[in-house]
Amino acid sequence: MTTTEPPAPSRLRSWMLEGLSDMGKGQGVTGPHAAPEPPHRGQAWYRVMCLTGVDYFSTLGYQPGIAALAAGLLSPVATVVLVVVTLAGALPVYRWVAEESPHGEGSIAMLERLLTFWKGKLFVLTLLGFAATDFLITITLSAADASTHLVENPHLTEALHGQRMLITLLLVALLGAVFLKGFLEAIGVAVALVATYLALNAVVVAAGFWHVVTAGHVVTDWSHALTAEHGNVFAMVGVSLLVFPKLALGLSGFETGVAVMPHVKGDAGDTEEHPAGRIRDTKKLLTTAALIMSVFLIVTSFLTTVLIPEKEFQSGGQANGRALAYLAHEYLGNTFGTVYDVSTIAILWFAGASAMAGLLNLMPRYLPRYGMAPHWARAVRPMVLVFTLIAFLVTWVFDADVDAQGGAYATGVLVLMSSAAIAVTIAARRAGQRGWTVTFGVVSAVLLYVTVVNVIERPDGVKIGACFIAGIIAVSLLSRLARAFELRVTDVTLDPLAERFVRDAASRKLRFIANEPDRRDRAEYREKIEQIREDNDLPAHEDFVFAEVTVTDPSEFEGRLVVRGEVLHGRYRVLTLESSSIPNALAALLLHVRDTTGCTPHIYFEWTEGGPFANFLRFFLFGQGEVAPVTREVLREAEPDRARRPRVHTG
Repeated sequence: MTTTEPPAPSRLRSWMLEGLSDMGKGQGVTGPHAAPEPPHRGQAWYRVMCLTGVDYFSTLGYQPGIAALAAGLLSPVATVVLVVVTLAGALPVYRWVAEESPHGEGSIAMLERLLTFWKGKLFVLTLLGFAATDFLITITLSAADASTHLVENPHLTEALHGQRMLITLLLVALLGAVFLKGFLEAIGVAVALVATYLALNAVVVAAGFWHVVTAGHVVTDWSHALTAEHGNVFAMVGVSLLVFPKLALGLSGFETGVAVMPHVKGDAGDTEEHPAGRIRDTKKLLTTAALIMSVFLIVTSFLTTVLIPEKEFQSGGQANGRALAYLAHEYLGNTFGTVYDVSTIAILWFAGASAMAGLLNLMPRYLPRYGMAPHWARAVRPMVLVFTLIAFLVTWVFDADVDAQGGAYATGVLVLMSSAAIAVTIAARRAGQRGWTVTFGVVSAVLLYVTVVNVIERPDGVKIGACFIAGIIAVSLLSRLARAFELRVTDVTLDPLAERFVRDAASRKLRFIANEPDRRDRAEYREKIEQIREDNDLPAHEDFVFAEVTVTDPSEFEGRLVVRGEVLHGRYRVLTLESSSIPNALAALLLHVRDTTGCTPHIYFEWTEGGPFANFLRFFLFGQGEVAPVTREVLREAEPDRARRPRVHTG
């Protein structure tokens, strides 16, 4: 029999699918959130912190302006509340997450371990939808704010007036082009950007405080206006708590901090199972980043509130989305201000790069393992195109407006942080640590309150998140259907007795009987052999080995197969297997036996009662159903050469 060679793939297809691999296992991933470096090439924690910093610290580009719009004169007080929640709530939560997921899996993996079967998969897909919201809005919001800094620069205002949308789309497209070309590890670039950006911000802060000191009336003017508007401290704190959800963007960055964990060098004695040094240094990373950001948030919110006229924060104002850049130009001149703008644009654009790399690492970590992603989703370039096109759509929907995207960004951040707080609360309770259980329970309640209020006040975020969730679930289920007959077993291992059964049977004719274990008494096996011989007209002297599969978690897509042999009732040889799918396990066993013995095995089934559609649903959802034809179909897809394909008999 001759076979036709498949046509050679086009150069474009080969380029697009270059490096196709299981990204969920850390292969083929590029960017700041890529697979972990070998231990000897790990980076010091303070350098890795800058990967978090390009996302976390870059929010200084727009956070003070958003705080001023949300809280007005109360912006500094509301920011202090934000800092308290950061240091007393989010930081302890993610320090615990770092200990529970030292390989960068994050809080989603912690919750995945708490839930099983399809409900666990659907819950993870929901969280992935919000994570996609977080990362994609990071890309579009950062690009929009970078374009705002560019358009509002005094040297470019006239030339670029009205071009914010075009510039934002160009920045997003440039980001996609960089990833299509190949985005290598860039910790060194991140360190340079973060160090420069924080240094320039320190200069702006120093200049701002010098002006406050030399013009002392600005503080008294602010305090008098604040007292006249809100009366007393308790009223101020109460209002700050009410507006706090609008400031939630200042909490972003912790998920990124955990995602970059695999890059932390740790100690020489660290192992993948027990990376104690990596965990310790990641906690330092999270704590240092939170402290630096907290200081900058407080001082910048104070300076922008007392030094910038309120009307400038409004849409169209010179400080809208660029409050610190406004101060840089105002007090340090347009030359320094332009340098500050360039630094801000660079770090905001790089924050988008970090978010893109996070998407390319996060989605393949789960979806291929669930069988819920098409094959091309394991390659970087097709996914870059998908995410870039979605970013174009989001930019167009929100008209490249920083303020308009704040709600969607905050929703993604808050849902992930709330899920992390709930995960560590459950983990602390299981560990018997009552104090931490109560503490994390309170943090969870606070974050859930903030999330709910944010959703009520700014429903755009949950709408965008719901669109991502619906899209991910729909594509995932369609992919799972399309890959239903794919061989999913990654490795087959036989114990010594099972190997002996196979080796002995191979000396004659390899005949297996697929048996659904029931009573497992002598009569069950005797009657099964008699039925198979009668249905297939086999002589009495033919020898058989039983194969019995127990379904574990049918929602799992792929995994290892361990085959154990046992002799029942002194005469019946039985191979027992555990798998998420009966047909897949049997097909994998037959192919493994063929490859190790060189003989073509035969397997015998009885027809299953019931309609074909109901049986297919049973197979798809529960790994059972019409076993015989599905086993044959899996074998047909796995082995195109009919002459080498194991034989399936059904009576």
